[in-house]
Amino acid sequence: MTIAALIVAAGRGTRAGGGKPKQYQMLGGQPLLRHSLRACLGHGAIARVAVVIHPDDSDWYHAAAAGLDRDGRLLPPCHGGGARQDSVRLGLEALSSHAPSAVLIHDAARPFLRHDRIDALLDGLREAPGAILAVPVTDTLKREDRGCARSGVERQGLWRAQTPQAFRFADILSAHRKAAGLALTDDAAVAEQAGLAVKLVAGSEENFKVTEPDDFRRAEAQLLLRLGDIRTGQGFDVHAFGDESDRRLMLGGIEIAHDRSLAGHSDADVALHALTDAILGAIGDGDIGAHFPPSDPQWKGRDSAAFLAHAAALVQERGGLIAHCDVTIICEAPKIGPHREAMRSRIADILGIDVARVSVKATTTEKLGFTGRREGIATQAVATIRLPG
Repeated sequence: MTIAALIVAAGRGTRAGGGKPKQYQMLGGQPLLRHSLRACLGHGAIARVAVVIHPDDSDWYHAAAAGLDRDGRLLPPCHGGGARQDSVRLGLEALSSHAPSAVLIHDAARPFLRHDRIDALLDGLREAPGAILAVPVTDTLKREDRGCARSGVERQGLWRAQTPQAFRFADILSAHRKAAGLALTDDAAVAEQAGLAVKLVAGSEENFKVTEPDDFRRAEAQLLLRLGDIRTGQGFDVHAFGDESDRRLMLGGIEIAHDRSLAGHSDADVALHALTDAILGAIGDGDIGAHFPPSDPQWKGRDSAAFLAHAAALVQERGGLIAHCDVTIICEAPKIGPHREAMRSRIADILGIDVARVSVKATTTEKLGFTGRREGIATQAVATIRLPG
């Protein structure tokens, strides 16, 4: 089967608070949506991933998805409708030109999707036109009667539906077209309305939906449990000032007006180079020179943001996240203070993390040594990452 994943992220999520839709609020320093995107893009059987977004959320979406589409599997986002059911239908229509044989429909607000559950859903599709993740109800159920509890609700045979919900693509597209205008609670209900059998597949309690503010706290705790392998790496780099008058001074990912520029094979951004080395050191994967040899002409004049983004992608491939990074720039000039916040913001954008997890500092050597003589700039950096334990 050719598998596509459709992530629904067009809702407003107001119950979560936070001033923006919940799918763009931070979990572990990254937007909630990014966790769902990584889960789907990280599964080898999924050939295409599409996201349905609200028309007003384009900037938030692109920030959440930055750097994830390294092989062309992430399609451009499409716009949703007034209700979730409308958004799913519009997303399916957008996917139809790619003609997948099956689709996984997933809520952006379920960040802890496991690959073995995707495998189980795909196995279920071999037996039925649809398959959904669900967990059996274990709590005693009560019916409310004027503020009082009433017994008599039988829990046997009751399940709580989760996402993803998997379907043969042509079947669920047809079912959604027929159900347009109806108010159905999930895609399984749409399938059932069309007479399609939907198989129950065991989900997991960790695959919960983030809805309320307390859910974010629960999700943060669960994320920390999953990412229990904490590592720290350090990096150090030096670049001398050069004689190229037409070259810009790039530092911390931004261009700084200065009468001199740094010499180097790439754009010579000494701050990003040191931080790249720190992240590579934390995952034990060599140094920047091993990944981007200065002898290779393809890196001549290259924006060092590409190097840092590559290091961040290696962390993501291991299922980890960058918890914090701290950069210290050592120079007499230029003055770093006026540019500090712009550097923090740019580094956060490259790494796909919250700016609160980025520190940029500056110091001098009290006019001692080569930096004191204004011959160049040095930078040291420390990165802390979390990997699955």
